[in-house]
Amino acid sequence: MDIEALRAAGARHLIQGELLSDVVPAIDGPVFVRAAGAEIFDADGRAYLDFNSGQMCSALGHNNPRVTEAVRKGLGVLTHASSVYFNEPQLRLAARLAETFDAPLSRSLFIQSGADSNEAALLFARRATGRTGIGALHLSFHGYTDVTRAISFAASTAGNGPSIPDVHAIPAPYAYRAPVDADGEGWWRPLLAIAFDLLDRECPGNLAAVIAEPLISAGGVIEMPPGYLMALKAGLEERGALLILDEAQTGLGKLGTMYAYQQHGVVPDIMTLSKHFGGGLPVSAMVTTDPVAERALEGGLTFGHSHSSDPIACTAGLASLDEIIEEDVPAKARAIGARWRERMEELQQQFPMVGDVRGRGCLQGVELVRDRATREPAVREAQEIYRDCLGDGLLFSVRGQHRNVLRFVPPFCTGEEQIDRAAAILERALARRS
Repeated sequence: MDIEALRAAGARHLIQGELLSDVVPAIDGPVFVRAAGAEIFDADGRAYLDFNSGQMCSALGHNNPRVTEAVRKGLGVLTHASSVYFNEPQLRLAARLAETFDAPLSRSLFIQSGADSNEAALLFARRATGRTGIGALHLSFHGYTDVTRAISFAASTAGNGPSIPDVHAIPAPYAYRAPVDADGEGWWRPLLAIAFDLLDRECPGNLAAVIAEPLISAGGVIEMPPGYLMALKAGLEERGALLILDEAQTGLGKLGTMYAYQQHGVVPDIMTLSKHFGGGLPVSAMVTTDPVAERALEGGLTFGHSHSSDPIACTAGLASLDEIIEEDVPAKARAIGARWRERMEELQQQFPMVGDVRGRGCLQGVELVRDRATREPAVREAQEIYRDCLGDGLLFSVRGQHRNVLRFVPPFCTGEEQIDRAAAILERALARRS
């Protein structure tokens, strides 16, 4: 069957939701057939610089040789095993991963996706505290299951049915569009005070946890101000509640350290990992402390799926950890991030439409505006620029509350020439719209 016939079959037989369509519907987009490193190729043989790292899951590079070889060998040894009992790759992965944590984090539960790990985090927080209230930032995104959709306020849309109970939105510290004066080091403190006042009133004495990303990704690549997470954790401790950090999109080297929390001087009570954790294969982890795990498990607790802790997925996770540690991926992220940031700041000087440049390492964003003074979001222009860049061989994503933030996630193996080529593609697209 040729590609056009396959595309027609897809139109008839595949369900295409917003997650698939993004700005350019899947039916009109490329059909990918192979990939290597930072590039992916469509059925016509055309190459694209993948500055979204797939669905952010191929940050180690497409078909990473270490992961590919480990999985190839593992498929001939143990592909699947009952999740009721331990398997060897699972045990090895738990021990290896624990070496990367800061105390008191020590325990891991392996599942499949980021949404799964965040569901587990909420369940463990509620069981460990004996409470039900959950707070989440109003520009958060944590997954597309019913539970994680309820705490993903950046993706809130009509028609999804009622949310799960006892979930509460709190204001995100979005400096570029802050409702308070964002000058000075502690500008975010009034927002955090409002957040705790809301939580104290909405779930008095019943707050189990607040979940947050150390850098808000899908909500618009929004940096957490220095001191914010430390103050958030201190306020939660005063209330006997827990801090959950969703490091799906920020952990495992992406922002220039092994974990993003290490840049904020705070260790969460629970952390979740996914995305490139499996080097392109589906595996996620919920990580917590001995006391939280023990309290949550009192009386018995079952959580997981048929493929939780699958040996082949854990084998991929082991190989990806070896790659991240032995190849010093955090240092690579810092170098890529510095060069990309330099190129984006040059474009900011050149094009008034580039209102803000932010992010770190291999997760950065460019917010487009129609007027720098009013900061009116350039929504239509962002979509047009995305389409132009796609046609010119550059993949990224459009995110943010107004869908005017261009988010770039280049793989760790991206070379300087590829960075410069991607920046040139973006420059041409901006020039056509300026």
